[in-house]
Amino acid sequence: MEHHHGHTQGRISKNIGLAFFLNLGFAVIELIGGLLTNSVAILSDAFHDAGDCVSLGVSWRLQKVSGRGRDNRYSYGYRRFSLLGALFISVVLLIGSVFIIKESIARIIAPEPAHAQGMLLLAVLGVVINGLAALQMKKGASFNERALFLHIMEDVLGWIAVLVASVVMLFVEFPVIDPILSLAICVWVLYNVYKNLKGTFKVLLQEIPENVDMEKLETALRALEHVLQIHDLHVWTLDGEQHIMTLHVVIDDNLQTEDRQALKASIKAVCDEFEVHHVTVEFETETEKYECTIS
Repeated sequence: MEHHHGHTQGRISKNIGLAFFLNLGFAVIELIGGLLTNSVAILSDAFHDAGDCVSLGVSWRLQKVSGRGRDNRYSYGYRRFSLLGALFISVVLLIGSVFIIKESIARIIAPEPAHAQGMLLLAVLGVVINGLAALQMKKGASFNERALFLHIMEDVLGWIAVLVASVVMLFVEFPVIDPILSLAICVWVLYNVYKNLKGTFKVLLQEIPENVDMEKLETALRALEHVLQIHDLHVWTLDGEQHIMTLHVVIDDNLQTEDRQALKASIKAVCDEFEVHHVTVEFETETEKYECTIS
């Protein structure tokens, strides 16, 4: 499990790192292009992408920290630090969407002329570079990767909108198409940010993971030989991927040591089937009186 965890952390960190450098490179291209063309619009987007790089850099750092093992400060390790990256990116997306909505509405009310040919050239480059980063991040399953994927997809869809708008404006004078498409993209981004934030807070509040059927899990555990009763069963997840479970199992007073070991192995095998791989089992006998502090 530790080897798999290390491999996963390395993959996630590599994906975020690639997205960071692609975004940074494109921000530099935009900055140079904006200075050469004296375009305020391009320079503004260059600063927007520079802000994206800061977000990606913070998330990349937090993801690296999340790969650390347990120590004297965090007995479960640092895996939840990746959730901080997801929260940070989601907040940045929310704030960015508010500004884009505000700007889009202003441009619908008072349309501004745009340079269609310059928009088209930069849009193609923007779709290609950000699209490569999005394809890399799409492979991820963690909340941090999902948030970053949304962040990059916002840029991809934004450049697709610019591409569509520039092609239309090459033939028709219709400047409001750009802000209209931007509003549609913001609705998609905000909906997905809501879903990602909802999932992140579920983890932080220790909700039972969605892919763990507690009723079936309990039934399977109670059906094991030598299990008389189960109580104080708790299941939660560290980061949406690594699930943890603790439970008390009541057994017969006379159950031998080797039978207890075999039962513990059977319990962990059942839990593995439900994708719960970190299990703590406490055995109690019928004559013991154990008070559970958490019901």
